[in-house]
Amino acid sequence: MNVTPAILLALAVIAALYGVMTFNGLVRLKHGVARAWANIDVLLKQRHDELPKLVEVCRQYSQFEQTTLARVVDARARVASARERHDVSALGVAESALRSGLGQLFAVAEAYPELRANEHFMQLQTRITALENAIADRREGYNEAVNIFNVRAEQFPDLVIARLFQFGLQPLLVFASAEKTDVDLKALFSA
Repeated sequence: MNVTPAILLALAVIAALYGVMTFNGLVRLKHGVARAWANIDVLLKQRHDELPKLVEVCRQYSQFEQTTLARVVDARARVASARERHDVSALGVAESALRSGLGQLFAVAEAYPELRANEHFMQLQTRITALENAIADRREGYNEAVNIFNVRAEQFPDLVIARLFQFGLQPLLVFASAEKTDVDLKALFSA
């Protein structure tokens, strides 16, 4: 009885099982990244729908700073465009601009006591702030899912399966350096 063919067959079965398990693990991680992106997308859509209401309430105060409103509207459009294209890098830049515009909008609103007293404005501000916090949490979850996927796809021997089946690395959601610095409150309130 020749043992060599049996050993080779056993090694081939083990290699095939390992390949299948690795492939399935990478598929699961890839779908985890997609799910994390979808979670961000839902919140971005909700915020996208709320921003025109906020801008309209502010526009009702004719003396309200129009350039600030224009910045928010423009940044909202850029976020929507990047979100629809699933362009993570463009989304990071557009998100930074939108968050900056919202910060300026809320800071300028401080100069309008009648606007701050408007119940609809306050509800929208609270809703958008809650959405911003949820988006920040989901961004962290997305980047964690991407990191786990990318590490697994780059580790040997998993990278062999990843390359064989073209599991490309996923981009992290990165923000402009301005988003990482401290907020200059004096500049916001003098705007």
